[in-house]
Amino acid sequence: MEVAEKREKRTHHGHAIKRLRQTLGIKQDALASEMGLCQQTVSTYEQKPVIEDDILVKFASALNVSAELIKELEEDPLTIIFENNTFEKGSVGNITHSDVSNENFGNTYNPIEEILKLSQEKQILYERMLELEKEKISLLEKMLKEKK
Repeated sequence: MEVAEKREKRTHHGHAIKRLRQTLGIKQDALASEMGLCQQTVSTYEQKPVIEDDILVKFASALNVSAELIKELEEDPLTIIFENNTFEKGSVGNITHSDVSNENFGNTYNPIEEILKLSQEKQILYERMLELEKEKISLLEKMLKEKK
């Protein structure tokens, strides 16, 4: 006897609007002006799990998609993880303590270049240490010759 698993749809209208907006490369400001709203209102709607049908139709029209797509777009846990761990400039997860004051968000260094730089510094230090050892040996030899 087979038992059919009925899977509950995980939909969130606000997140669906946000995903579609970001996929289309539209900022909240642009979407708000298209709909005659303010940016904060769009942000508020993007947080709501259920949005009224008339508002959904307006968002669908502004995003040039069907309202059914917004209603039926399921949340995938993997998508949520990627969306919440964004690396865009200005994202909260990407701010370091030194960046807070100068608004230079994001990593501007290449780790491989840092490793190469450290390797070069190490080589320079070894060469300097070798020179010091040679000087020390020559001084000891000089002192030995003087004692004889």
